[in-house]
Amino acid sequence: MAKLLLGKEVTDALNASLQTRTAALREKGTVPTLGIIRVGANPSDLSYEKGAVKRAELVGVEVKKFELPEDASKEDVLAVIDQVNADDSIHGVLMFRPLPKHLKADQNEICNRLDPKKDVDCMTHMSNAGVFEGLDLGYAPCTPAACMEILDYYGIDCKGKNAVVIGRSLVVGKPAAMMLMGKNATVTVCHTKTVNTAEICKNADIIVSAAGVLNSLTKDYVRPGQVVIDVSINWDANKPNAKGGLGGIAGDACFSEVEPIVDAITPVPGGVGSVTSTVLVGHVVEAAMRRLWKDQ
Repeated sequence: MAKLLLGKEVTDALNASLQTRTAALREKGTVPTLGIIRVGANPSDLSYEKGAVKRAELVGVEVKKFELPEDASKEDVLAVIDQVNADDSIHGVLMFRPLPKHLKADQNEICNRLDPKKDVDCMTHMSNAGVFEGLDLGYAPCTPAACMEILDYYGIDCKGKNAVVIGRSLVVGKPAAMMLMGKNATVTVCHTKTVNTAEICKNADIIVSAAGVLNSLTKDYVRPGQVVIDVSINWDANKPNAKGGLGGIAGDACFSEVEPIVDAITPVPGGVGSVTSTVLVGHVVEAAMRRLWKDQ
């Protein structure tokens, strides 16, 4: 059986460190603060917001919410971003995306209005450039950063290893590939047009699956000795749940097939997703520390 790379263990360790750092900041008169901008009331946004607020409170980070109606105009959203940019008490900002459909054409302009120094979830072009150039121009996306935290916590050395990332989105796939290269892995990115993805994956030491397709990673893609980081959150209507019925979240991996073969795997739920909000809060604390150093 594979070793389960549990997010809770990683989160507990990160929380302990963040509590110490937050306490030190407060002693110097700095209260790390996260600003949350939400347009509308999408249930998934509300769920993530609830978890992020809880995580922030646990480590001593304060939260300021900026809630706009579903039909908010571009000017309304830009005005809120200008407000948080000018507010020195706010160190990091999370804005839920995608924005409502009527703002889709303006999303790039809106996202890039945010000060990159407060961009704790990599929504600006400057932050993305920082990931690709290895510079502190902002902060990496929280989900691939959570993958790296899991690898670090469990002592999985990427140096010289063959890593495969399934998925090429700007949110997970591409930054995950760059961050793995930053750990000196040799990286291949597979996507919907890749030929022989299964064969490529079998040659990997580490697989980061971010396809967003239920049961797409089967026994045909893996071999003994591998580490699988399953990023995706999919709905599986046939998965038994705690209430005795059917229906629950699952990853890309067909867990019953993959888990007995590989050396280690992140479960879904209980893996990457549980670390992501802690990484977000960690970025806020880091932003507060950078501000303090700059002001001294």
